[in-house]
Amino acid sequence: MPNGPKVAIVVEFRAKPGMAREFEAHIRDHAARTLAEEPGCERFDVLQPLKQDGMPDLGRILLFELYSSHAAFDAHRDNPRMKEVGPRGAELIESRVLHRCEVVAT
Repeated sequence: MPNGPKVAIVVEFRAKPGMAREFEAHIRDHAARTLAEEPGCERFDVLQPLKQDGMPDLGRILLFELYSSHAAFDAHRDNPRMKEVGPRGAELIESRVLHRCEVVAT
């Protein structure tokens, strides 16, 4: 691969009590703006986890992001908009677990 491997990001968020809908709106806006502004972002999905009974687990949100390279992901992290997105999201969540992965097969 000329630019190196693609990079996938999987993030799990747990919203603060009563903040799930507001956080979902915040992260959906972030996803849409990332896709519109960053050519290296190939995919940005906002996922709603389900409980064992198949009902939505409204306190959790997962993200799946796909970037064309490590440089494209670094550009995402360095986007000036992140100075607004990160702190606002932090006000709405209890926890965040991020996994940065190289794509080895599709």
